Amino acid sequence: MTFTLGPALLFCPADRPERYAKAAERADAVILDLEDAVAPADKAAARGALIESELDPARVIVRVNPPETDAFVADLSTLSQTDYRRIMVAKAQSPKRLGRIDARFEVIALCETAKGVAQADRIAELANVSALMWGAEDLVASIGGTSSRKPNGRYRDIARYARSRVLLAAAARGKAAIDAVHLDIADTKRLGIEAAVAAASGFTATACIHPSQVAIIRDAYLPDARSLAWARAVLTAAEGERGVFRHDGRMVDEPVLRHARSLVARAGD
Repeated sequence: MTFTLGPALLFCPADRPERYAKAAERADAVILDLEDAVAPADKAAARGALIESELDPARVIVRVNPPETDAFVADLSTLSQTDYRRIMVAKAQSPKRLGRIDARFEVIALCETAKGVAQADRIAELANVSALMWGAEDLVASIGGTSSRKPNGRYRDIARYARSRVLLAAAARGKAAIDAVHLDIADTKRLGIEAAVAAASGFTATACIHPSQVAIIRDAYLPDARSLAWARAVLTAAEGERGVFRHDGRMVDEPVLRHARSLVARAGD
């Protein structure tokens, strides 16, 4: 399975159907959330709203409850009555359970517990999994911690490790990797920095929780003009070369060319 959505994925509570269309319009895809964003007493109403909704299924992800719960069974039963077939599985940590999900559904595995991150390699191997995402706060809570970030806003080492491990597991199996949400909506500077690092490191997309974060993420995933000009120039120069060559004072080999192709692809060229 190939993950083809854009870089900015916007969460929307599934019990707020009046927000569905606007969220879908503003982002590259909308994540309709049946899990943490919806109180247990409101989940039935949220499922009803999903059945009644008429969004483009190609640009919709539905976050469902963990596979170990009765709510998960109800979620999939609901989705079987819709055209939505791309699901984000919350607290994904059992490759066996994920592998047994109805083959009609494309799975984005949200690795946000210690077990989930530890199993990221095996989860990425599953044929029904198109992407892996990691989550910081649930991860830290699962190991008894209280915060994923330092007082200066930067991730603690355990979160940075999880972020890297999930990215590497996804890449090793040719799957997409989605970066975690940034909860501090007002901290646009840190969001921009982290999204730029995510893009440069190989993440395919970043999830977000507020429409104001969409433009920041999109801008971060676009290469700057100077980098794009370099990429285009080095790829043009490579057309007349064989093997390693020198361009603009720099040695160019296949890894450098892959970097250049990635930059051009991110620009939409």
